Amino acid sequence: MVTAVERSAAGSLHGFPAALTSFVGRAAVVAEVAGQLAQYRLVTVTGPGGAGKTRLAGEVAKQVAGRFADGVWLAELAAVRDPAQVAAAVAAAVGIRELPSVAAADALAEALARRQMLLVLDNCEQVIGAAAELCGRLLLGADDVRVLATSREPLRIAGEARYRLAPLTLPDPDNPADPDGSEAVALFADRARRADASFALDAGTAPVVARLVARLDGMPLAIELAAARVEALGAAQLLDRIDDRFTLLEAGDRLAAVRQRSLAATVEWSYRLLDEQDRRVFRAVSVFPGPFTLEGAEAVAGAGSGAAVLHLVDCSLLVPPRAGPDGRYRYVMLETLRAYGAGLLAEGGEGDAVAAELAGYALRVAEDATARLTADAGEVAAARWLDAEDATMHQVLEWAMEHDAAVAPRLAAALAWWWQVRGRLASQVPRLREAVDRAAAGSDAWCAGHAWLGQASLDSADPAGALRHFTAVRDAIGDRGPSPLLARCLSGRSATLLTTGRIAEAAGDARRSVALARQGDSPLAEAQALAVLGLAACVVGDRTGAVQLAGRAEQIMAGRDGPAARACSHILTTVLIEVDEPAAAQRVCAAGLAGARDAGDLWSLGNLLEKMVVLDLGSDLYEDAAAHLREGLQTALRIGSRARLLDDLDCCGYLCAMTGRYAEAATVWAAVVVLQGRDGFSVPSHPDMPEGWFQRQEPLREARRALGPDRARAAEERGQAMSLATAAEYALMLTAPGPQPPAATPGLEGLSPRERELVTLVAQGRTDAQIASQLYISVRTVSSHLDRIRDKTGCRRRADLTRLALSAGLV
Repeated sequence: MVTAVERSAAGSLHGFPAALTSFVGRAAVVAEVAGQLAQYRLVTVTGPGGAGKTRLAGEVAKQVAGRFADGVWLAELAAVRDPAQVAAAVAAAVGIRELPSVAAADALAEALARRQMLLVLDNCEQVIGAAAELCGRLLLGADDVRVLATSREPLRIAGEARYRLAPLTLPDPDNPADPDGSEAVALFADRARRADASFALDAGTAPVVARLVARLDGMPLAIELAAARVEALGAAQLLDRIDDRFTLLEAGDRLAAVRQRSLAATVEWSYRLLDEQDRRVFRAVSVFPGPFTLEGAEAVAGAGSGAAVLHLVDCSLLVPPRAGPDGRYRYVMLETLRAYGAGLLAEGGEGDAVAAELAGYALRVAEDATARLTADAGEVAAARWLDAEDATMHQVLEWAMEHDAAVAPRLAAALAWWWQVRGRLASQVPRLREAVDRAAAGSDAWCAGHAWLGQASLDSADPAGALRHFTAVRDAIGDRGPSPLLARCLSGRSATLLTTGRIAEAAGDARRSVALARQGDSPLAEAQALAVLGLAACVVGDRTGAVQLAGRAEQIMAGRDGPAARACSHILTTVLIEVDEPAAAQRVCAAGLAGARDAGDLWSLGNLLEKMVVLDLGSDLYEDAAAHLREGLQTALRIGSRARLLDDLDCCGYLCAMTGRYAEAATVWAAVVVLQGRDGFSVPSHPDMPEGWFQRQEPLREARRALGPDRARAAEERGQAMSLATAAEYALMLTAPGPQPPAATPGLEGLSPRERELVTLVAQGRTDAQIASQLYISVRTVSSHLDRIRDKTGCRRRADLTRLALSAGLV
């Protein structure tokens, strides 16, 4: 039903084509632009090609038409190539047939002076100067005329109000299966149903469409072109092939303007309007995979390119700068434009040169940020700087692996501190190892890379690997003189040797580390070596020596912060716990924890939380212990530290035993023993967890006595069957606040025996492929079964299914 207002508005629109498709989303944007027109006489809507400026202008015109006694008139300028013809084209659009060839803009303003109207000037960019001149004349000579212009850049005249049209709203990237509220998904679904009546946005297609529209930057034209292909390809294949978007998205509306029939034509229209300098800068900055600073742009495009960057923003080829996590302002190029620029770079043979400039810039940033990260001040700002440059660092490192053997190892070594602080070192080990392999043996980058591989091996419960890497660095550096890196490596090697019972050798490495740190004026390296030497003293029962060494280390650390200081705090807390100095241990650990939280240092956070659990248990603070342990487990899972998870699980066994949950204690400890054995790693001699703390035999005997033989055996068999992920989920359940989950879970009641079997296998850590092999069914069948299980139980993630199986006793 058409309302009276709509009929009135439609009757006062002139030159607007009939809308043959629905207008999806952007109701708020229409209202905002209409509001600007009520306040300002000239409003320019800017945005890249394909953003939907023309369609938006039509919707705004319909909404505001009732305000103008002489209606709303559309003048389409896309076909006008001669700036001298702009006034004549507008005159023809508003029904004025004759204008003098001289001062045509003034004559048009005079002719419109008695009208009360809205003039919509669409697609001004290719005649931007003439359009600006005409609007200036109208503002001065026709008081009751208002102008709504659309262009890829603003007119830049007095009296202009600008509205930059953003892409359509996208789904939440953390929940692509729930696209409700996304304008981009709604547009795709509407147009896809027109192309294929059987298309439906359901649980299977919604996540795919969500990713697809995000890859298309939420740009309406690209989305409509993609939706037109849905019948021939399906949503999944569209997403798979979207890297070739300019070939894929070319079959548009045959009646549309040429520039709107394909994605390539739309982008090329904007590119061809640039001068040669702007084109060169556009191509160069397309090498950035994510947000970039003006300094970064000048690094890859050359000094003096800043003005071109600003013009690219005006032309809607770059998104205006926004503050990143480090406070620096960064520009963004939409993925579609970036893909077009990359094609131009490749076509012109410029790609390698620009990529090399980007690599040099990234290396300078990484080394500068890392120097600040490890200094006494500036750590947080430095880490945030690298956070903001993450996409660039990732791309450059991948490129350097193939094209620059000198940059790759240096960049990887420079990023390693940041990777560790953010809990990403374990996940970066393959890339780090590959980069180290490209370095000259014994070079600085080679040594630094092997030092970090040694640390990563310790974190993954691989002392043999750690010893191999630390030893390689020791042998490579030899007797070159004071070396902070060698001092740090010797501390790591000493700690590793302690895990294998080579006490004398461990103490010798720690003493040498102390001497090197003093010679090189590296106080934190000295403190860490002293703390490790204190560990060695603990192992041989020298409490007095351990206390003295710990005291010296704590004195050096006083007032210091940063990732290296917190790593030292972790070892020092261990020594103080072992020598029965809980107050000092609490002081050191609490200070380190506070620093880790402030800095977002996940690696230190996980390490220090485990120490705090030990202190809580020693003081009978069981609720505090559970809270700290739960946070520690979550942190260890997030950073992927196997060694930390095993330590936390061991602590969970003590917590359960001390709180009378004997079956749970027996289950957790049984899991720990089996999981340690799988890697040949023995926690009782691990430097992070001193031997004296792990006398679990007596509490385990007490648990077995309380349970009786049958219940004890059942509890232990349950733990022995657990994977590391399953055991971690079990520990998270045991440390959850509030009442424990019931023994039976209603979510399982509707599952068939086969579906219960699948839930059990998922909880045991099996992948879809492993389940398929074990049950002699296809991976697709496994996936279908799991989709039905998720629908029945509401458990969307594998971790949720694991908890479900654990709470029901299936595992």
